[in-house]
Amino acid sequence: MDFGFSEEQDMLRKSARDFLAKESPITYVRRMMEDDVGYSEEVWRKMAALGWMGLILPESYGGAGMNMVDLVVVLEEMGRMVMPGPFFATVLLGALAVLEGGNDAQKARYLKSIAAGELKATLASLEPNGRWDADGIEATAVADSGGFLLNGTKLFVPDAHVADLIVVAVRSEKGKGEEGISLFAVDVPKEGVTITPLKTMDQTRKLCEVKLEKVRVGPEALIGRRGGGAAVLKRVTDRAKVALCAEMCGGAERVLEMSVEYAKVRVQFDRPIGSFQAIQHKCANMLLLVESSKSATYYAAWAVANDVPEAPLAAAMAKSYTSDAYRVVAGEGIQIHGGIGFTWEHDMHLYFKRAKGSEFTFGDATYNRELVAQLIDL
Repeated sequence: MDFGFSEEQDMLRKSARDFLAKESPITYVRRMMEDDVGYSEEVWRKMAALGWMGLILPESYGGAGMNMVDLVVVLEEMGRMVMPGPFFATVLLGALAVLEGGNDAQKARYLKSIAAGELKATLASLEPNGRWDADGIEATAVADSGGFLLNGTKLFVPDAHVADLIVVAVRSEKGKGEEGISLFAVDVPKEGVTITPLKTMDQTRKLCEVKLEKVRVGPEALIGRRGGGAAVLKRVTDRAKVALCAEMCGGAERVLEMSVEYAKVRVQFDRPIGSFQAIQHKCANMLLLVESSKSATYYAAWAVANDVPEAPLAAAMAKSYTSDAYRVVAGEGIQIHGGIGFTWEHDMHLYFKRAKGSEFTFGDATYNRELVAQLIDL
């Protein structure tokens, strides 16, 4: 049995790496860090022309009909370049929520536009309580005049400031845990929706606060069954976790490469520091973490792509391991670089900040290990 990537996937990786090297070098990343929007429309249109927005969307909605394993290839390359912009939010959050739970009319309305690069989307789930589980959803949807009124506050919503569609997770029925959770498609701008960009550590990924104050939506905005949104949200989250792990693998691998390159040229005591056993051990440990992260991520991508029963378990295991691995690798990379690694001019801090931000997205390692324990009935 061949566990490697196919020839087509290798070609996709090469084309993605070449494109990102040209269109999203570190100079572009730094420029977008200072930009309030956080991405270039020109680069976005070029990505859409390559078919990346619709990579995992069905052909009937303008997509390529590929799967998560194929998308992982592209996301790894994006992680290597700490690419900014709303790609992750649009493709892995907003689009997947509509694809997994939406009806035919919603899919036709939103997915075709997303695949064409004409519409940007995101998912608003996390709230000020900081909980990623279903109990953390306290925002409400109250039936009113044939529609619904949405109220609540969502935090750290990726790229909400540029989104045309925000899929909002709220509690529409009384109950605890997964009972009564519903998803609504909210077109923005909209009366009652206030979006405020947040100042966060990782400037390459723009996060926002979204306040909902008596936001009126019609019944057509309900995604899936009323009170049945938890199952859709879990499927989307599992896939988004795997996608984020792929980004982290790419970033960690790039940190390792930069560290090895530096260790070969940095001379102390008339010797390259790479000749010192302490540095060699650090690099060896970093390699182990990178390769193990890849193994966990690739398996999780296959699991969610094929809807195998252990897919939620595989996603949680990949996130728990890769979250820790990327943080450690990025930290060790800074240590190997020494003083230069702490400076703004060097790129190492970009990867360390992305590692820290990604570590807590969809729950940190401790949270996901708890999920693993629950899923295997420990």
